[in-house]
Amino acid sequence: MLSLRTGSIGFLGEPLMHDLQCQDLIKRFGPFVAVNGVSFDVPRGSFFSILGPSGCGKTTLMRMIAGFESPSSGDIRIKGASVVSTPPNKRSVKMVFQHLALFPMMNVGENIAYGLRCRGESKADIGRKVAAVLDRVGLPGVAGKQVSQLSGGQKQRIAIARCMVLEPDVLLLDEPLGALDLKLRERMKIELKLLQHQFGTTFLYITHDQSEALVMSDNVAVMNAGRFEQIGSPQELYNNPRTGFVAGFVGDSNRWQGRVTAVERGEARVELQSGGVVIAAVGDGNVRAGANVEVFVRPEVISLGATKDANVMTGTVDSLLFNGASSRVLVRIGGGNLVEVGHVATEGASAIKPGDSTEISWARKHALCFVVAG
Repeated sequence: MLSLRTGSIGFLGEPLMHDLQCQDLIKRFGPFVAVNGVSFDVPRGSFFSILGPSGCGKTTLMRMIAGFESPSSGDIRIKGASVVSTPPNKRSVKMVFQHLALFPMMNVGENIAYGLRCRGESKADIGRKVAAVLDRVGLPGVAGKQVSQLSGGQKQRIAIARCMVLEPDVLLLDEPLGALDLKLRERMKIELKLLQHQFGTTFLYITHDQSEALVMSDNVAVMNAGRFEQIGSPQELYNNPRTGFVAGFVGDSNRWQGRVTAVERGEARVELQSGGVVIAAVGDGNVRAGANVEVFVRPEVISLGATKDANVMTGTVDSLLFNGASSRVLVRIGGGNLVEVGHVATEGASAIKPGDSTEISWARKHALCFVVAG
């Protein structure tokens, strides 16, 4: 049973305060195990993301936290109190869905006030709270507008305001940017992070988009096949992945299959299936001579030209992919494989063109190898 946790001990040994704690959660649907022994703590007032591919169990996990699904076993605690037997409407948890679910027949103010009215609050208190929350999401004075008059980004903020006016301990966000266009999605990443800081509320965000998770989160859990592979800061996951799945899923990587012929001082000598030999840092404790491994190298650590004491390959420039600061060169190496190489495509940069012969190189420490599962 897998149990991965963020730190639970604070200054001078005092326990950290957590808004959400999940312990050994399991969810079965007949013989299928959707969530398999997941444990994690979310520190108070933080932005925590669950990142994984479609079908990995992240939505099922969130539905259990919200109360829409009951765990087969395990415990869910909000501010230290178990809520497994608490119905959804009694939990101090609110949820923002991908399609927002704003009521089209109500204006903005009525949408935000809906939960307060259901709670039986006075008209004066409702008006005051609606005005205050609209101010905090940066949309003062729009209470009288119809939902259809709002932009996509404004609708997003109203959906959050409708939840935050109820002052939940945890706000759950189920891929809320999925329906937005690319430009608006990029802007909303920043806005969501700013809103989380503004309210100081714990946000639990699920997504299959690594960019969303890395940009916004204090900590990210990478989920695969019902389990958490690794929990850490975006920087930790990107620079120090603990499994081959994390190395391949978080960020872009070139990857090659190979066989280890020797291991010495934390480095493995790998004969690639496509031909050639590379030296790679050992990514897990199972890497030993004879093991079948996968080698991961990020495009931005690869340079055009040979470098001393580095892995070197020879190839031919296949094409240039211009994307400003994220531009790449595709180099075709032995076996016909394409390697993505980071390239600064600015005025005055070295001129290269398709068909040019070139060497590419990267430091040994920037290659990681993991044993191939199965």
